[in-house]
Amino acid sequence: MPRWVFPLLIIATLIVVFETYAFQAIKTVTKNKIIRYGWLLFGLLAYINFFYVIFSSDRSSGQTRQFQYAFALLLVALLPKLIILIVMLGEDVVRWVKKGISYFSQEDTKALDGRRKFISQLALGLAAIPLASLLYGIFRGKFNYKVIKYQLAFKDLPEAFDGFTISHITDIHSGSFDNKEKIQYGVDLINEQKSDVILFTGDIVNNFAKEMDEWIPVFSQLEAPMGKYSILGNHDYGDYSKWNSKEEKKANFDAIKEIHPKIGFELLLNENRYLEKDGQKIALVGVENWGKGFNQAGDLQRAAAGIKKDDFKVLMSHDPSHWEYKVKEDDFNYQLTLSGHTHGLQFGIEIPGFIKWSPAKYVYKQWAGLYEEFGRYINVNRGFGYHAFPGRVGIWPEITVIELKKA
Repeated sequence: MPRWVFPLLIIATLIVVFETYAFQAIKTVTKNKIIRYGWLLFGLLAYINFFYVIFSSDRSSGQTRQFQYAFALLLVALLPKLIILIVMLGEDVVRWVKKGISYFSQEDTKALDGRRKFISQLALGLAAIPLASLLYGIFRGKFNYKVIKYQLAFKDLPEAFDGFTISHITDIHSGSFDNKEKIQYGVDLINEQKSDVILFTGDIVNNFAKEMDEWIPVFSQLEAPMGKYSILGNHDYGDYSKWNSKEEKKANFDAIKEIHPKIGFELLLNENRYLEKDGQKIALVGVENWGKGFNQAGDLQRAAAGIKKDDFKVLMSHDPSHWEYKVKEDDFNYQLTLSGHTHGLQFGIEIPGFIKWSPAKYVYKQWAGLYEEFGRYINVNRGFGYHAFPGRVGIWPEITVIELKKA
């Protein structure tokens, strides 16, 4: 038996269970056959479309918009039914337990039948929440840019840099964009912050350099008086596509590196630069991608060559796992690190002061926002663009503005 058969059987079984419970809920609350079978047909079309895209796509094309929207349609069809399954399955467990008890006690269980309709209505009502959230995230949420501002104080910050501002952006993922007007709005919003410097922490494309071609005129409008600097992210290396040769992959990688000067950014490849103001300076350190368990091109020692331990340092490193495993306890003392990569999984719940949750927290210890340990900080930007799922639910695209203060 081919290895793919068993996982496919499991997936098919889960789909049947999902659809059965969802159909039972619909059937309980309406007798309209158009609604009943329209519900089934929508799910069936979503599954067929997704698997068609998966099995018909050429892997050398990387992740396409066709895949993104097939995945979005699948989530719209599946996630509400997961809520229905949880509620209805819970009701079934209660029903089975009570019927088991009544078998021995001779109690009447007719009341359970009357409650079934209420539970179905409750399940459908709860399922409407993720459905509405997904639809909002796909059509509006992915462009719901938020400017998040922090003020950080450091004793060793040179006085000339008291009040110095950094606009931090990351994860553009230009291959996913589909609305030039909205992207232009996001770029204008970055410029409105009037920061001293703009720092971009990687993933300018999904797979191919050509994805950025139509967006170069837009992103070249970014302005900052003390410069614009950038690094590479994991997607910039072309590791998620199938290439005909090593030479073809290298040519794409070289083309991606050439994008940065075209939009006015100085790309730091395990390098550093000093930013000078009124005779004082801070060090800007840029490493290539370093991720736990994959693509560890980042060389921190090489990137910091020539700078001093006592210098105030801003480190740009795409993957926050680099800070967790290599940077935060480094004796060289990197006062501030800027990262991205996680996107906050583009799905979660954030209510400032009350709750901050995303499945991303189970993968990354630092997954969104500002973190501090040992007097050293990391900001994990939630990303400017989007990837895989063409939307954002509760985790909005972000422009971070950090003001440095002399403590």
